[in-house]
Amino acid sequence: MLLNNRQFEHYVENMSIQDVIDVMKFTYPRLVVKVNGKLIQKKEYSNVFLNENDDVKIHHLLAGG
Repeated sequence: MLLNNRQFEHYVENMSIQDVIDVMKFTYPRLVVKVNGKLIQKKEYSNVFLNENDDVKIHHLLAGG
């Protein structure tokens, strides 16, 4: 599995997006998550399970003013 264009070495079968966030210790409250180009809503993080060949992007949402 790719995470942010790098090989994710902690991948295990039936891993959810929330599992990845936990393993990576992402604590920022506003994340943008895409799996294979599809936007995933926060309420779905625990219900979307990843495959070995998925391309996952998790980015911190930043805004300025």
